[in-house]
Amino acid sequence: MVTSPATSANALVIQNTPNGGLGRWEAWLREGGLGLNVVAAYDGAPVPASLTDHQALVVLGGGYLPDEDDRAPWLAAARALVREAVDRGVPVFGICLGGQMLAQVAGGAVAGSHGRPEFGSTALRLRTPATEDPLFQGLPAAPTAIENHVDAITALPPGAHWLVESENCPYQAFRLDDAPAWGVQFHPETTADRIRHWNPARVEPHRAAMADEPAAVEVWHTVALRFAAQVTARAAA
Repeated sequence: MVTSPATSANALVIQNTPNGGLGRWEAWLREGGLGLNVVAAYDGAPVPASLTDHQALVVLGGGYLPDEDDRAPWLAAARALVREAVDRGVPVFGICLGGQMLAQVAGGAVAGSHGRPEFGSTALRLRTPATEDPLFQGLPAAPTAIENHVDAITALPPGAHWLVESENCPYQAFRLDDAPAWGVQFHPETTADRIRHWNPARVEPHRAAMADEPAAVEVWHTVALRFAAQVTARAAA
């Protein structure tokens, strides 16, 4: 577990793959006042049994389904933490696999190899509920974000606020009803350069993402700081 200096609010971060870290969100969440305890679950680091001493939970991406425990045995413990966070009202942000896990734990559905895969910078559309969401309100109507998925959420949890969609993947972002818990299918933490690490042969997606990068940085920096503000405000209260 890698721990940042102590602050008034600490987030537990579950990392599911070697290359699937917090990326630029590490600096942005710290800028927002969060301490970060990163658990390298993919490398055998034990996932804590509870969120004791943590005021937020972030679950990152990975090439697994949320309940694919035979390939990634730590996922069961991660799901338990998501359940605890939702039940206790602890802020959650789930990215890609993490977003799918939040959806599944809260009563939604996820399917493997579902729909059209998305790779590279993708045009998103904010839906009407986003205008009143604490993280997404006031953002550009059609931001871009990096994608890298073949699995997808097929049904949102009951009562969830459907915030963002794309042409090929309806459920790009959501928030649970009456809970500070957000899930996204895209990768707001990932830079355009990461595309070349995922697949060096795909030059065009990399070029497109580099062109979209300045605007994307502004948007997802804002979202990261707003999530941190949700956490610190609740910790102070």
